[in-house]
Amino acid sequence: MTTPPRLTGDEVAARLLGLDWRLEDGMIVRDLRFEDFAAAMAFLNRVAEAAETYNHHPDMLLHGWNKVKLSLTNHAAGGLTEIDFDMAVRFDALVGRAAA
Repeated sequence: MTTPPRLTGDEVAARLLGLDWRLEDGMIVRDLRFEDFAAAMAFLNRVAEAAETYNHHPDMLLHGWNKVKLSLTNHAAGGLTEIDFDMAVRFDALVGRAAA
């Protein structure tokens, strides 16, 4: 499989417009809060399933019993690629109404 090209800083900034993600330490990051621990875990399981399907895996952190932090970058490319933003949109679609 060919490694996708890294996005420039301007390309990253343009792709972040209108998303609930931010740039942090060279990754795109989103914080979510769920109704309870079970809802947060159910979301993380949906994220894991999508990540496996597309073979692109985020860093995932569950903290404070109902808070989730997702971070995306392309380690093979050494930075952010179009795939990271594609996955961010896929993960956003999994959020549903349980998160704030």
